[in-house]
Amino acid sequence: MRYTGKVVGGLIGMFLGPLGALAGVLLGHQVDEHLDRQDQPLPGPEEITAIGEHFFRATFRVMGYLAKADGRVSEQEISAARAVMAELRLDTARVQQAIECFTTGKQPGFDLAAELANLGRACAGRPDLVRVFVEIQVRAALSGNNLDGPVRPLLHRIAGRLGVSPLELAQIEAVLRIRGGSFHYAPAGAGPRVSDAQKLDQAYKILEAAAGDSDQEIVKAYRRQLSRHHPDKLKANGLPESMIEHSKQRTQQIIEAYELIRERRGI
Repeated sequence: MRYTGKVVGGLIGMFLGPLGALAGVLLGHQVDEHLDRQDQPLPGPEEITAIGEHFFRATFRVMGYLAKADGRVSEQEISAARAVMAELRLDTARVQQAIECFTTGKQPGFDLAAELANLGRACAGRPDLVRVFVEIQVRAALSGNNLDGPVRPLLHRIAGRLGVSPLELAQIEAVLRIRGGSFHYAPAGAGPRVSDAQKLDQAYKILEAAAGDSDQEIVKAYRRQLSRHHPDKLKANGLPESMIEHSKQRTQQIIEAYELIRERRGI
């Protein structure tokens, strides 16, 4: 039996957090067609809960490990982790759990290899879920220390262990560094102002496309990115409800990037 995102959302209600208004917008794009083409059956409710719990705990444990990569956790890195928790709109209980996991990750005896192996098994066959995990780590690391010192090579090692290539990691970093302009992934007013030409260049990067691509290739790139970050799809594959805010923000960024390109090209 295949579970839709809405059904799964009810099954994992323990991971509190609203899906938001983007769901109505996304329906118009028919991204759920991708789910129907997948051969691998989606997990049942018990497995969904287990995957979500693995994902949540691993996210903040590894975040703590990365923050301690240079031997100490700075106030800026703590603030970055807190900001991620706030941006994900975690409730009070989940914030406390996230803090406990972050603290566990920065302990000298934390076993990163075992944590990644467990996460890899939980997310087996779900590369989009793994990519969200890596995105959240990059997001926190950029705010924490801008990937300076040992953090960058460590992130490459973590991504590699989870099957995320150096090229994918570079794309993730490039997109997460984009701030301001018409792309509201970052808070309003954050980052430097950019020109129209820079905005258009950023839009292509967000879609992982190129200015020389045909209109058809641009549309395919747009649909591919929407499918990758579609909240219903990620929930159906085990992303906890408390992490859906990240998916919503990325999806909004993708939609706005495509709208800018579509307008400029007259698609």
